[in-house]
Amino acid sequence: GVTFSAMLKPAVTVQYPHERLDPPPRARGVIALKEENCTSCMLCVRSCPDWCIYIEAHKIKAPPRRPGGKARNVNKLDRFDIDYSLCMYCGICVEVCPFEAIFWSPEFEYSEPRIADLLHDINRLSEWMETVPDFEPYEAGSTAKVAKVPR
Repeated sequence: GVTFSAMLKPAVTVQYPHERLDPPPRARGVIALKEENCTSCMLCVRSCPDWCIYIEAHKIKAPPRRPGGKARNVNKLDRFDIDYSLCMYCGICVEVCPFEAIFWSPEFEYSEPRIADLLHDINRLSEWMETVPDFEPYEAGSTAKVAKVPR
C-alpha cells in the first residue's frame, strides 16, 4: 500500500542545472566583503576555527577627526583572502565583525575546476556584495539581541 501511494504522488525532485529554486532570504552561500568597512582588526582571522582567512594591512596617517586635532594612524587593507577549500561556513567571522564588513550572500554557485581557484581575493569577495540582500526586519514578536559593551 505504501509503494502504490508513493507511486501516485508527483515527484518533488528539481532537475538542478535546468530548473533552479531561489534560496531562502537568509541563506548561507558565500561570504562577501565590504572593503571600505574593514579596519583590519583581525577579529575574523582570530575567531575562524579553520584559519581560512588571510589579512595583510599597513598603517597610514589619517587626517585628524576635528580641526586642531592630532593626525592618527589607521590600517589600510592590502590583502583579504578567504580560502573556500578550507572554510566550513560556520559564520563566526560574519557574527564577530564589529564594523559590518563581512556578510552572507545567498549565492551558492561558485565551483571551480581547480581547488587553488577557491582562494578568493578582495576583488572577488567585493563582487559578492552585489548579491547580498537588504536587511529584512525581524518577525513580529522577536527581539534583536543587543550585546552590552562594558565601558
